[in-house]
Amino acid sequence: MAALANRPALLIRRAAGPAVALIIISYFLGAAVVGDNGVLSWGETRRAKAERQAQVDVLKAEQERLLHRTRLLDPNRTDPDLAEEMTRRELGVVRQDEVVVPLN
Repeated sequence: MAALANRPALLIRRAAGPAVALIIISYFLGAAVVGDNGVLSWGETRRAKAERQAQVDVLKAEQERLLHRTRLLDPNRTDPDLAEEMTRRELGVVRQDEVVVPLN
């Protein structure tokens, strides 16, 4: 009779290890599918990457523009057109035969 009473306890002890392993495996599988870096978030990750790449492209174009302008302002060989443009803008110098059209 004592052997029959211990049987459910023995079954529970034997099943506890595989049950814990199954729970852990299920957790990691769920995280792999639904987690922040899971399969379902790949589309969002790709979209965010495309947005960041577009921002990088815009910033690189701006950097190139500023680098070009910097080269034109080299004190040893300043571009005369750029110097005139900057001087007119800063000092408000206008020739008598010119018309100024404000943009804003």
